[in-house]
Amino acid sequence: MEIGVPKETKDQEFRVGLSPSSVRVLRENGHTIFVQTQAGDGAGFTDDDYASAGAEIVSTPEAAWNRELVIKVKEPLVSEYKFLQKGQILFTYLHLAADRKLTESLIDCGICAIAYETVELPGANKLPLLTPMSVIAGRLSVQFGARFLERQQGGRGVLLGGVPGVKPGKVVILGGGVVGTEAAKIAVGMGAIVQILDVNVERLSYLETLFGSRVELLYSNSAHIEAAVKEADLLIGAVLVLGRRAPILVSRELVKQMHPGSVIVDVAVDQGGCVETLHATSHTNPVYLEEGVVHYGVPNMPGAVPWTATQALNNSTLPYVVQLANLGIKALEVNPALAKGVNVQNHRLVHPAVQEVFPDLVS
Repeated sequence: MEIGVPKETKDQEFRVGLSPSSVRVLRENGHTIFVQTQAGDGAGFTDDDYASAGAEIVSTPEAAWNRELVIKVKEPLVSEYKFLQKGQILFTYLHLAADRKLTESLIDCGICAIAYETVELPGANKLPLLTPMSVIAGRLSVQFGARFLERQQGGRGVLLGGVPGVKPGKVVILGGGVVGTEAAKIAVGMGAIVQILDVNVERLSYLETLFGSRVELLYSNSAHIEAAVKEADLLIGAVLVLGRRAPILVSRELVKQMHPGSVIVDVAVDQGGCVETLHATSHTNPVYLEEGVVHYGVPNMPGAVPWTATQALNNSTLPYVVQLANLGIKALEVNPALAKGVNVQNHRLVHPAVQEVFPDLVS
């Protein structure tokens, strides 16, 4: 099969769909890989690295896109819609619940669009291709939050770990899944006061075995959210509802009651965000001030650490990519987890969660 790897076009997105080692595995399986020139430069992989692994280096995005299977990291941008083709397989992060225009374009062109974030193994919320980036985003959320709490960055000048004689900063995390857990690990390591709120009591019990008394674990309801958010120096949105738009848990009125210069990092922004005042930003312009609070809403946070993130992503995606390359669309019949990743196929919106978001697009 011919496999295309275009260079990512999202603002400062330096990850790449396939690493050279993944290209080598696919070549060993008899496939031809076309990598757009400089696609891996930002992640530390040169054209020579790809050529040595057996890839063909192409000079234009068209030459990478015009293949049976296209492997990316982030969703196609408007400038790339023209490359979408009927009968093609696209494998990437999509997050369609927050992007009606992309959803319509995928339906119109007749492509088979498989989203990393909805590939699902049996069991409760086992998302093997979302997990590695959730780990990275969770860890980065505290790293970035600590940075923007600095006064020179617009924050209130709080050191999360404090110092002897001065209390540490307070980190409030909405959601105790992978993102929230990884954020808490970093925040605890920094010496911050940490609270996690979640609606899943079983998950809270697990987090107690993980953190003990180092983290305050609260059932997530409006009263607890209100009390916690008001006192937060750093608020992290870590809510995930598979395939759906994230619920709004923090209203504008509640944001107004936060300390001036406190920071909100909403990792759920690629699914619409869970804070009313937060909208998507970019690595070039990552923050803005709203109601006196610093808002960070970069939807591709792991793009800040592309060397690590590309390899972590490929470790998880490669078995599925190999199966798609070997079997084509028949891989969906063989692998139920991969079949659950299909969002759009044959001019139809097929993923149940995304159908609920856009019922008028269901044929």
